[in-house]
Amino acid sequence: MAAADDDGASVGTGEGCGDGDGCRTVYLFDRREKESELGDRAVQVEERSDYAAFRASVCQTLGILPEEKFVITTTSRKEITCDNFDETIKDGVTLYLLQSVNQLLLTATKERIDFLPHYDTLVKSGMYEYYASEGQNPLPFALAELIDNSLSATSRNTGIRRIQIKLLFDEVQGKPAVAVIDNGRGMTSKQLNNWAVYRLSKFTRQGDFESDHSGYVRPVPVPRSLNSDISYFGVGGKQAVFFVGQSARMISKPADSQDVHELVLSKEDFEKKEKNKESIYSGYIRNRKPSDSVHITNDDERFLHHLILEEKEKNSFTAVVITGVQPEHMQYLKNYFHLWTRQLAHIYHYYIHGPKGNEKHTSKEVGPFNNIDIEISMFEKGKTPKIVNLREMQDDMQTLYINTAADSFEFKAHVEGDGVVEGIIRYHPFLYDRETYPDDPCFPSKLKDEDDDDDCFIIEKAARGKRPIFECFWNGRLIPYTSVEDFDWCTPPKKRGLAPIECYNRISGALFTNDKFQVSTNKLTFMDLELKLKDKNTLFTRILNGQEQRMKIDREFALWLKDCHEKYDKQIKFTSFKGIITRPDLPSKKQGPWATYSAIEWDGKIYKAGQLVKTIKTLPLFYGSIEKFFLYGDHDGEVYATGGEVQILMEPQALYDEKRTVPIAKLDRTVAEKTVKKYVEDEMARLPDRLSVTWPEGDELLPNEIRPAGTPIGALRIEILNKKGEAMQKLPGTSHGGSKKLLVELKVILHSSSGNKEIISHISQHGGKWPYWFKKMENIQKLGNYTLKLQVVLNESNADTYAGRPLPSKTIKFSVKEGKPEKFSFGLLDSPFRVGVPFNIPLEFQDEFGHASQLGNDIQPVFEASGLSLHYEELTKGPNCIIRGVTAKGPVNSCQGKNFNLKVILPGLKEDTQILKIRLLPGPPHRLKVKPDSEILVIENGTAFPFQVEVLDESDNITTQPKLIVHCKFSGAPNLPVYVVDCSSSGTSILSGSAIQVQNIKKDQMLKAKIEIPSCKDVAPVEKTIKLLPSSHVARLQIFSVEGQKAIQIKHQDEVNWIAGDIMHNLIFQMYDEGEREIIITSALADKIKVNWTPEINKEHLLQGLLPDVQVPTSVKDMRYCQVSFQDDHVSLESAFTVRPLPDEPKHLKCELKGGKTVQMGQELQGEIVIIVTDQYGNQIQAFSPNSLSALGIAGIGLDSSHLKTAFQENTQSISVRGIKFIPGPPGNKDLCFTWREFSDFIRVQLISGPPAKLLLIDWPELKESIPVINGRELQNPLTVQLCDQWDNPAPVPQVKISLLKPNNLKLTPSNQQHKTDERGRANLGVFTVYAPRGLHNMQIRATYNKNIIDGPLIKLMILPDPEKPIRLNVKYDKDASFLAGDVFTDFIVTIISEDDSIIKNINPARISMKMWQLSNSGNRQPTNAETFSCNKIKDDKEDGCFYFRDKAVPNKVGIYCIQFGFMMDKTNILNSEQIIVDVLPNQPVKLIPKYQPATPAVSNVRSVASRTLVRDLHLNITDEYNNQTGIDLVGIVRATIKGPNEEDTDTPLFTGKVRTLEFPFVKGSAEITSLVLAENSPGRDSTEYVIVFEPQLPTLSRTLKSYELPFMFYDDVKKQQQMAALTREKDQLSKNIVMYKSLFEAGKQLLNEMKCQVEEAKLKEAQLRNELKTHNIDIPTTQQMPHIEALLKRKLSEQEELRKKPRRSCTLPNYTKGGGDVLGKIAHLAQIEDDRAAVVISWHLASDMDCVVTLTTDAARRIYDETQGRQQVLPLDSIYKKTLPDWKRPLPHYRNGKLYFKPIGDPIFARDLLTFPDNIEHCETVFGMLLGDTIILDNLDAANHYRKEVVKITHCPTLLTRDGDRIRSNGKFGGLQNKAPPMDKLRGMVFGAPVPRQCLATGEQIDLLQQYRTAVAKLNTVIEDLSRQSQYLHTPDMKKKKQELDEQEKNLKLIEQKLGMTPTRKCNDSLRHPAKAEMIGCPVPPKRARRETTRQNRTVTKTDV
Repeated sequence: MAAADDDGASVGTGEGCGDGDGCRTVYLFDRREKESELGDRAVQVEERSDYAAFRASVCQTLGILPEEKFVITTTSRKEITCDNFDETIKDGVTLYLLQSVNQLLLTATKERIDFLPHYDTLVKSGMYEYYASEGQNPLPFALAELIDNSLSATSRNTGIRRIQIKLLFDEVQGKPAVAVIDNGRGMTSKQLNNWAVYRLSKFTRQGDFESDHSGYVRPVPVPRSLNSDISYFGVGGKQAVFFVGQSARMISKPADSQDVHELVLSKEDFEKKEKNKESIYSGYIRNRKPSDSVHITNDDERFLHHLILEEKEKNSFTAVVITGVQPEHMQYLKNYFHLWTRQLAHIYHYYIHGPKGNEKHTSKEVGPFNNIDIEISMFEKGKTPKIVNLREMQDDMQTLYINTAADSFEFKAHVEGDGVVEGIIRYHPFLYDRETYPDDPCFPSKLKDEDDDDDCFIIEKAARGKRPIFECFWNGRLIPYTSVEDFDWCTPPKKRGLAPIECYNRISGALFTNDKFQVSTNKLTFMDLELKLKDKNTLFTRILNGQEQRMKIDREFALWLKDCHEKYDKQIKFTSFKGIITRPDLPSKKQGPWATYSAIEWDGKIYKAGQLVKTIKTLPLFYGSIEKFFLYGDHDGEVYATGGEVQILMEPQALYDEKRTVPIAKLDRTVAEKTVKKYVEDEMARLPDRLSVTWPEGDELLPNEIRPAGTPIGALRIEILNKKGEAMQKLPGTSHGGSKKLLVELKVILHSSSGNKEIISHISQHGGKWPYWFKKMENIQKLGNYTLKLQVVLNESNADTYAGRPLPSKTIKFSVKEGKPEKFSFGLLDSPFRVGVPFNIPLEFQDEFGHASQLGNDIQPVFEASGLSLHYEELTKGPNCIIRGVTAKGPVNSCQGKNFNLKVILPGLKEDTQILKIRLLPGPPHRLKVKPDSEILVIENGTAFPFQVEVLDESDNITTQPKLIVHCKFSGAPNLPVYVVDCSSSGTSILSGSAIQVQNIKKDQMLKAKIEIPSCKDVAPVEKTIKLLPSSHVARLQIFSVEGQKAIQIKHQDEVNWIAGDIMHNLIFQMYDEGEREIIITSALADKIKVNWTPEINKEHLLQGLLPDVQVPTSVKDMRYCQVSFQDDHVSLESAFTVRPLPDEPKHLKCELKGGKTVQMGQELQGEIVIIVTDQYGNQIQAFSPNSLSALGIAGIGLDSSHLKTAFQENTQSISVRGIKFIPGPPGNKDLCFTWREFSDFIRVQLISGPPAKLLLIDWPELKESIPVINGRELQNPLTVQLCDQWDNPAPVPQVKISLLKPNNLKLTPSNQQHKTDERGRANLGVFTVYAPRGLHNMQIRATYNKNIIDGPLIKLMILPDPEKPIRLNVKYDKDASFLAGDVFTDFIVTIISEDDSIIKNINPARISMKMWQLSNSGNRQPTNAETFSCNKIKDDKEDGCFYFRDKAVPNKVGIYCIQFGFMMDKTNILNSEQIIVDVLPNQPVKLIPKYQPATPAVSNVRSVASRTLVRDLHLNITDEYNNQTGIDLVGIVRATIKGPNEEDTDTPLFTGKVRTLEFPFVKGSAEITSLVLAENSPGRDSTEYVIVFEPQLPTLSRTLKSYELPFMFYDDVKKQQQMAALTREKDQLSKNIVMYKSLFEAGKQLLNEMKCQVEEAKLKEAQLRNELKTHNIDIPTTQQMPHIEALLKRKLSEQEELRKKPRRSCTLPNYTKGGGDVLGKIAHLAQIEDDRAAVVISWHLASDMDCVVTLTTDAARRIYDETQGRQQVLPLDSIYKKTLPDWKRPLPHYRNGKLYFKPIGDPIFARDLLTFPDNIEHCETVFGMLLGDTIILDNLDAANHYRKEVVKITHCPTLLTRDGDRIRSNGKFGGLQNKAPPMDKLRGMVFGAPVPRQCLATGEQIDLLQQYRTAVAKLNTVIEDLSRQSQYLHTPDMKKKKQELDEQEKNLKLIEQKLGMTPTRKCNDSLRHPAKAEMIGCPVPPKRARRETTRQNRTVTKTDV
């Protein structure tokens, strides 16, 4: 929006608007033309202006001619006229300038609005504002708030009122959103502004209503108050949208309007305005034309285009679009779609279906009360949309109530004022076996489904359960959290009324109120409904036929309920009462009482004992006779009931000797008794009796038969016959189905010494068309005794008995022996086998099945082998059968022998042939064969002659043996060689040796050769004659250079001078033999001639004797070495010379820079420039002289020539130039031009900034004034400094240390570390958080360069304290107060103090707590069980920020206690106050009690002192009411007096001395009574109970203390006294036992409660893990959990094992296993790489380090070095300089300052990032960070070159590797074998292994979760089992016995007390009270409520005592 014009026109007669109160500003949009300006114009209007002046001002402001026609309207299209000018033109209003009122908005506008919350926000802040869950998810109720608004908006619609809720969860269309759209009347911009104002209710809205309450008109009364007047408070809509999401977009178009108004409210916008200090409750309404969505540019809201496009067809509408939907809400809306839509259908039931509700049989025509159409749709990606119309839902609770009710009772209630409540009560009858009251998922009322198949009984609960009767509707809409239990007139009567009690639980109801009753702002709860309805002035009337009738509502209701019971309830009548029993077979709580009956009347039929019946809905169906009927409860005689159980005696009893108990509802009421009787008879007649076995295919098995192994047992056909001889396949009774089929089981059992073994087991079933059949058995081959058994068994259970009787069976015994020999095999043979050497063949014989057998007949073996001749000597018989003396001859082709298949045939056997595979080796040497065969052999002098020799056996096979050495001796000339060859391994070889060389041979010469084997004398030698010829090979080589006609010889190693760059032509060569004869060069000789100066030689030239031309080097420094060589098998010749180049003519001037190319500003160039003259090839020519300096010219831009120095260098014949310096200016490249004569050259140098001299801050505010910073907050900007020279040019000097100087009390985070400058000379110190005391602090940045200090600017920080940071707790209380046990503490006032010593306000009191504990020997440390107190409610008149702890109870037990207050700063940190130590003192003295409770005395007045002794060693103390000993400072007496049961009694016993009273001293809080004895012959009535009253008398104590009373029994007879003393002791023992038993039962109950808590915790843990498994797509069924988990775990473990076993790359290099924990292993084993290509190239790159062992310490490395004698390379980690290691989080070089410098190709990544480390991750990162550094890997060489070329422009480029195996070193070098990785198989296993697949890791996570879940389920089952066991234990016979014992002992105690004449009540209380007090003393400080309860109980006991 354009900014408002500050120069807008001033309307009025004055000079313009000043600062007066009457000036108004309006904002005007010109929308007459599409090209009009987009923004608004501000127009100032004075208080006394009129319409005409305002119109003129508008014309002047916008440049409009006054005569032009236009209208000025509000955004609601209300035209501004003279009549409404004053009331419409308000300050800040937005107006349109249009051609007509109905003109379309050509472009959108923005209307300024304010929506400050209304003052009701404060006035009604106490109302219930939050969505309390009440055990339900509140999300449907939030959506209901939006539906309420739509109902109000559509209330005036005459047709269908359509409300749509769209859940837009399709990610393709944007982020999730919820849209609520209606076709109501829409809102004007003013109404939309009113909607945004919080707490602006319908009574205070502007727009269509007046601003006071009288403007609101209440709708006329309608049935059920369905007036749609439910958008009420101005709260719910805002609460709802911000409960569902983060942002709301309101889009509305009023009827008959041209404009659409749009308002956006978002949490993000509010926070942004707050951060920017803008007005939070202000904004803009966008006014636009329909279907205009150009302003929607965010992709997250793409769905809005479609919603806005739908506006075109709508006359009026409102759409609420909620975005930023909370994730948990989205999941709830998706997963529980049916649940929450059902809730909405319940809430708006009567709006949807009309006043009568959703009745089945009424017409559904659209009318005035059922024209509302609420449609809910949900759109998800890839799924069919879910669309539901609430009208179509048939399972909401009101529909169920209406359609299950048989009758209704309508009434009306009138409360004081205009409050009217319509009510309806519905009756849901009982029908035979079930209640028809509908069940509510929120209030389940039944324990089990009526069709449960188990046999346990069901105790019928009340139909309604614990649910209240009435649901409450306000203006026709359900108020979900309020219900009314009942009214006085509809509650069950205390005495039996007209209808049974259970009928009162079969009613449901609804109350419909008008708006005279208050509800909470979110319409969840009524504020005063039940209070008003139950007021005594409320009048109830009954509605009959739509008319009110005044009558007694209670009687009318009772009569109606009785009528409903009689008309509609259908129950069972129990007759023939038998008695009350208990049923021990049931759980203990359900065992009794049970009333038994022998007959019932049900639905007009009578069922009685003995009657045959059949069940339904049981599995299986039961047939039997009725035994009895059970009805739970203590009944007597005939009674009606809703259900019970029947006990059935199963028939026929011969089959079923059992009883079954089922619910009566499962009796089949349709079956006839004769049908059941016929079924029983048929069952008895069809029982199985015997087996029939036949052998259809022969091979019958006879009893005790002995059969050879393998003899078949023929096929068996089996029939099961009953007693009638009929075949049967299953037990009688069709209802048994498959579970009672009969099968026949066949077993063959082998009896052996190790036991019986079942070798064959088959089960056959009858197929209907075929009988029981077992196939032929041919596999009984083992020797031994057998039994064949046939047995009839039951299907599934395989039981061989039924109903206690065995099923039919049959057995046959037989034996198996071995058969005759039918095959044979070979035994162990002695190898080796050689040609002509005899050997033996052992034989073994078997029968057909491999059993050992012997040969009986004579057999002549037959041998066959291809290519061999065989014969044998003999065949021996018996157990060891051997063929002796087998000899084989024939060719074997090699000395390693040959494999032969020796076929041995034994005629007469079934398998008469076996193949013996043997390897036949050659035989012993027999003769020597030499090649060539001719007698005379011709060779050339100087050569060696090779002989081919072979050693043969008698079959001419080449043979071998040890020491088989062949010799050849020559004769006929001196010094001839001897040839020797070893044929031991091969039998053949080349016999040769050194060359035969005869000196000075001129002609042919004859020699002799003798060849023999010295070790084999039997082998004849071989002799040969040799003819020796002279040699004819090349002997000499010469080179010539031809100049003209003359050839000049170039001798070996000559040096030839030639012009540089020229070519040497006409080189020739010649070769000669030993006789100095020139050898003609042939093609073969030419191939053996090589030159070194060119790879290509023209062969044609070589044949002509020409050598290739020689290219002379261009540089005089390069000398060329030329070599010609000839090499063949006999000689190697060479001739070489050197070519020296000479310089050419002058051609160029060359300048060379000696030293760096950079020159600092203000400095001279370091080094010199050398100038020389060169030829065309750059060879220096001596052209300079001292006179040449004058001709030298030097020029350059900015060159300071005053410092130039030139000099002639005679030794190098060059000119030297020094003193290059430039005038200060911009840094950059500078070109220098050098000229001499006609030659010139250029040199470029780089002018850089001067040395650092300054330090400047970048992007930092002015430093003249101090910068305010709140303590603990960040500085506003990061500290970035730049080095500069003295001319302020940035000095790019890296690695300059930058430090920050600050005072010690100024703390910076991150900590003040030393920084260094980067390549640009910059250092970013980051954004600091400042911690310092309040005041001014200075800090300065300093640089250290070349040991010089460069001071930066001084930064002044003004530190302000943080007013919101708590630093301590201040506690105020009365320190002089005393704290008495059981009293209350003084008030504690706690304040939270901030850094600026102010009190922090607006703190949630729940974050402040008070803890108290008793100090122990361990010190003041706070224990975990310290008692915690919360803060009291803050009083209105108290100071803000003070938190009060009032009326906190002082502990009952005295001692030293510690109190500490804590403030929870966050979830983990608590700010504690100083500990307050308090001494809890005893309270006021109250009573006198003994230290130990004495036993009840029984005494007499006889002479014996022991019989008269009342007490011994009695210590009496004074205590307060909490049993704390007190009164230490009191002094007085304790008076003991004996009192009788009556005050007038004069025969009271006397103490010793005949006195009635004795006094004992009371000192230091106690009195000690050593002995108290009655007087001898003391008076007293026999068998009377007396009391000794110990009364303390303390003069210093003003109050009276409670006395201690000790009862005793008096007897005047010694025997009786002794008996009674024994009874007294027994009484005391019984009292102790009773206390013990009660403690036992109490402990059991407490343990049971703890176990219930454990069960809940285990269920919670199981649910959490189940939900986590669901996120891994693992769903666990609710039944059979453990088997499913075990199976799933087994499958997952199997999957994981399969994944692990899958072949993957591994390192085969052996790891170093020695050493302890200091050895990590070899580098090749420390890391793994997933990608194969990357693994190969990285492994090759680190090939030299893969075998290195990494250790943690140098000592361990040295130990390995010593153990391997230095052969093993080692790397100790403690010797690595870690500061130079790379940062593993550093970005790739193509990122600069977090931005992409260039777009790389080839997927670059640091090589180290591809590594995964199985163990020792931190150490491995150190190792590979050092080895790999910043090495980067890319796809291919092109990508790597491109990457390097771009990176070097900005920084150093590290080594680059490619996945194709190439390497570019950090210096840029690539190519060659050393930079190319070989294939993986060439790495010889030195390659990094592959990690475990990721799927395996995911499976591992699932396995871990499953194991945790299994443990949780096991624990849950265990604690449930423990709970059940404990519950059962409490009801075990033993515990019942203990309870009985307790009862008996209490009875005995009463009897003994009666015998003793004691008062039972008093004595029992005394015996039980004191231990309880003692126990209470030792317990920790109880909570206040528990202490008050204890106090109340103690008071009750005290009153009872009195």
